[in-house]
Amino acid sequence: MSGTTEYSKICHISELKEGTGKRFFINETEIAVFKIKERIFAVSNICPHQKTASMFEGEVENGFVICPFHGWKFNLETGNTPSGGNGLKTYDVKIENDFVFVKVVPAELNW
Repeated sequence: MSGTTEYSKICHISELKEGTGKRFFINETEIAVFKIKERIFAVSNICPHQKTASMFEGEVENGFVICPFHGWKFNLETGNTPSGGNGLKTYDVKIENDFVFVKVVPAELNW
């Protein structure tokens, strides 16, 4: 698998339903993955408002995912809120041989 050594394989593309999120764990990181018009997006599954692990259950509307508990909206491509403010962390995605790979870089703690 050239070029995917830092990426983790999470699923076959056929396991993702159009417009519906799916939750995955890569090591200790919880991500929400969405398939929208044949594009795949990966964002943090943790809503920054009250730290609920719910983004995969959010409705998708015009390129945004809406938190099902608080109604906050986040751009699937940038993670930003509609006003452009910071929101969800986004992750790089690659497709190889119809499998979805996501790059999650572990946070480095400097104590």
